[in-house]
Amino acid sequence: MFTTVLSLHSGYHFCFVSRFCIPYIQFVNDNTEPDPGQRKREQCLSHDEKWRSFPKVPNLLQYVSNSNYYGRIKVGGKTIRESLNTDVWTTAKLRLHDFLKKQKLDSERIVAPLFTEAVVWFKQELESNSALKPQSKRYRLWCLQKLETSWPEVLKLRLDEITDVACKEWAAKLQKKIACHYYNNTIGTLKQILQIGIKNHKEKSGVRLDNPAFELKRTKIKQKDLQLPERSQFRAMVANLRKDSGGWGPRIGDLVEFLAYSGMRIASEAIWVNWEDVDEKRKEIIVRGHPETSTKNNEIRRIPIIEDMANLLERMRPKSGEAKGPILKIARCNEALRRVCKEMGIKRLSHHDLRHLFATICIESGVDIPTVAKWLGHKDGGVLALKTYGHLRNEHSQAMAKKVKF
Repeated sequence: MFTTVLSLHSGYHFCFVSRFCIPYIQFVNDNTEPDPGQRKREQCLSHDEKWRSFPKVPNLLQYVSNSNYYGRIKVGGKTIRESLNTDVWTTAKLRLHDFLKKQKLDSERIVAPLFTEAVVWFKQELESNSALKPQSKRYRLWCLQKLETSWPEVLKLRLDEITDVACKEWAAKLQKKIACHYYNNTIGTLKQILQIGIKNHKEKSGVRLDNPAFELKRTKIKQKDLQLPERSQFRAMVANLRKDSGGWGPRIGDLVEFLAYSGMRIASEAIWVNWEDVDEKRKEIIVRGHPETSTKNNEIRRIPIIEDMANLLERMRPKSGEAKGPILKIARCNEALRRVCKEMGIKRLSHHDLRHLFATICIESGVDIPTVAKWLGHKDGGVLALKTYGHLRNEHSQAMAKKVKF
């Protein structure tokens, strides 16, 4: 083996190499210029040597035991790892891109609000609703309280976690425990809360959720079995109240008679009537209601002064000086009514039952139902009055039956 070098004046150098050196030169070249496709990928093993990671592809993992690839990303402090269902490197990188894109979209998506958040929005809307009277607002809050105590689990859920099946199961249990009106208003409150939450979620995320309480049905209102005192019983009851209720007796008697002879609602109407509202010329009482919230239907009405009311007002009128200010001196008499009913052996009466008594006596006396409805402040032309007072008590029913002959 030999090598000869020739130098020329032009600066070029020529080299003669033995043919025995050529295989060696070729071998060196093969090792110094490896094929890029044969390079080893940079990789690291986890401490337990179960997972292989790749520094240049940070979101890619390979499970050592079966060579399957996984995508990994941290979102909101939580690490998400999901199989890419392949053990091929090039396929894994393609699927990793889709995995990362999906996780990014999921992280940007706004989650549905909690039920408790919807409750806060409901309370805010309820408070700012100027069309509702304070008593109506308080009643809605009572319904909300019943909802929360009868279904505490719902307070931990997001709106999209509340199912229609869960709503129906809760409603079925509740219906057996509370009165029809209360039940209807409680499920109505649930529907409102969910609808407010759904509306807010749609405004923020653009995602529309269905109201899971939509299919809840109102229960049929059972007709109240009015067991009111007969005329003779009412007179005896008033006499007992005036005599056996201590120093408050006369004022309690006045309140009971005033309610029975006018048919007014006590809290929103009767206690706000002043002597100035008594129209002596037209023999009417002007019912204005609460100074701020008016009557239940937001309308001022006039009711006639029947003979018994005229006699009562005459007794109540101040003996000296001009009659001014509130007619009634007390605002309730529940305990006295409870006592007298128990002593007389009749069904317990409430303030509102005296309103029922007024309507029943009027109808039995021959006053048509639309007129009675107008005196009561109903705006339906007598539909509710007919449903509530269309029956007659036993005393009047028997008297009318005697007139029926074939």
